[in-house]
Parts: sequence; C-alpha cells; structure tokens
Amino acid sequence: MKVKAVINVDVGGPLIIDDLDIGDPGPTHVIVKQFATGVCHSQLHQIHNPALPRPLVLGHESTGVVMAKGREVTHVNEGDRVMLTWVQRDRFEHTPDPTPWRATYQGKQVRHGDRSPTGVFTWAETIIADQQYVVKLTDLDVPTDVTSIVGCAVMTGCGAAVNSAHVRPGQSVAVIGAGGVGLCVIQAAYNLGAHPIIVVDLSDEKLAFAQKFGASIGINASREDAVARILEITQGGADVVFDAIGLGKTTEQMLAATRPGVNGLKDGGTAVLVGVPHGDPPTINPRDLFVGKIFRGAPGGSCRPDRDLPMFVRWFREGRLPLDQLVTRRYTLDQINDACTALAHGEIEGRAIVVF
Repeated sequence: MKVKAVINVDVGGPLIIDDLDIGDPGPTHVIVKQFATGVCHSQLHQIHNPALPRPLVLGHESTGVVMAKGREVTHVNEGDRVMLTWVQRDRFEHTPDPTPWRATYQGKQVRHGDRSPTGVFTWAETIIADQQYVVKLTDLDVPTDVTSIVGCAVMTGCGAAVNSAHVRPGQSVAVIGAGGVGLCVIQAAYNLGAHPIIVVDLSDEKLAFAQKFGASIGINASREDAVARILEITQGGADVVFDAIGLGKTTEQMLAATRPGVNGLKDGGTAVLVGVPHGDPPTINPRDLFVGKIFRGAPGGSCRPDRDLPMFVRWFREGRLPLDQLVTRRYTLDQINDACTALAHGEIEGRAIVVF
C-alpha cells in the first residue's frame, strides 16, 4: 500500500512529502487511517539528531480509524476510532513484546525516532503500528482532531502531575515552560486542587495563555530571577516543581526552586523532569538532594495508556481539559515544514496539529 507521508532523509534538512510503501499487517499489527496528528518538540530533536538512521518517519500521537488488523489483535476492530501513542498501552510481564512492521521508502526500510523497529509514526495519511500503541477511543461523541494530542502532550503533562508527582490538594506547584506539555501539567495540577500554580516562561503571551488552564501566577524569566521569585511566593520552595522544557538550565532551576525537607520531620518537595533532556546537561548541586528534595523523571507522564488516556478524554468531555483551546494551530500535511519552523521559533501557543 502506498501512502503519503513525511520523511526525513537529511539531518536537519527540510522534510519531504512523498509516497511510503506499507506492508500488510502481521499478526499483532494495526493499519490506521489518520484523522489528525500532533506536532511535538520531540520531532524537532529527532530531525536534528545525527545518530538516528535515515530515512526517518516521525510523529507519535494521533487519532484515526482502524482499516485492517492482524489475527491476534482483539481489543480493536475494523472501523473503530483509536488514539495512537508511543507508550505501550498495557505493558505487563505477561504481555508479548511488540513486533516489527515493514514500511519502505524508495526500497529502504524506514525507522522512527526511538530507533526501535516496532514503535509508532503518525505523520502520514495511513500508518502501521503494533497493537500495543493503539488505544480504542471509546467516547464516540468527542471530536477526532483535538483528541489527537492525547497520546503525547496530554499523556505526558497530565500524567506527570497525576502519576509521577501525585499532586495533592493545597500543594504549591511551579511549572517551567508554558508550551503544550507544560499547559497540560498546569491543567492537571489545577484539577487535583493545587494552589498556587506558578508558571515560568520567556513570553508574556504564553504566561497569559496559561491562565486559561489554571495558572495563578506568571513569571517572565527574561525579566526576573524565576527561582528567587518562586522561593519568595512559596516561602522557601514549591512542593512540586516541573521542568517541561528539559534544558540543563531549566533542570537546575527546577531543583533550586523545590522546597527542602525538614530533618527528621518530612521529606523535601518533588522536582519532576518532564521535558526530554537536550542541550548541555545540568550541573546538579548535591546539596539539593542532601536536604531531602526528591528528583525524578516522568517519561510519558508515567502513564499506562489503556488506563489513563480514556480518563483524559473524559476530562475533556467534562470540561476539565479544554483541548479545543489547547490546540491553537492547524496545518495540512504539505505544511509540515511550516509547522516545524513555527514550533522551533516559539510561535505556537499550546499545541499545533496536522489535520488530514
């Protein structure tokens, strides 16, 4: 089957829109015709990563409809609406590992951003994936465009607050980075009863936009010392601080802004690294850990997609997660280079999607 897809053939070069050849589904594979897919910073990192093999296919969150499936796939059927994600949906000890699929460009096997032969790509009109990355969209009355970002942005941001940090009512929260993932952290923290919710960014527009998702205080780090301001507002450090960017500098700020513990009485606050680490690595101050602060990562928001993605869709349906406001730009597949440029230049508030 030939499908129109985005292909990266040169490191850092412009993306090509061309035909991709997708093989027949194996026993555990699903073929999905796409409705929409998200545009994530992770793809920018992959486009510029010389260590990844080319040709490279991209994208890891989307919505679509099942066109065909392998004989061992039981949780979805042809005609079902589904969400695609990059985290295995129900990984347990007894769950078989995902199996490789076949897709070629000009006779060469394509790979995707996590280097394995079994993961997911979504920047294509139709895709093939192992059933482990396909989650049924059971709410048939929700739109299939804005829900395309549930499989990464929402899962990572909301999951970090729910599963990684276990935010509790009344806790003070600070979020560094008001992009799509950071806004999802803010919204989940608000839903969980956190207060105050402090957001740090370099853009006044993004700080104002974050108020729609529950942020109570904005700090423009281009004009003031964000760490000092967080320490002042929280009287010594926030209970939970999230780094939704992943730069070494922002990770250092996250740890410095987290509340220290009280010896023999209680642990310190929790610093949660949400953004994919990139750029120069942080210089960790051992004293931040010595005084009882807890530092942990949140890959994929520590989510179990079969359990958590339906909950986040339910939040949307109940008005507790305004995906229709979070998605602020729509592109066609042919405009993918424009979408990547706008994202790289910090021009997108919230999340951009490609609509097929």
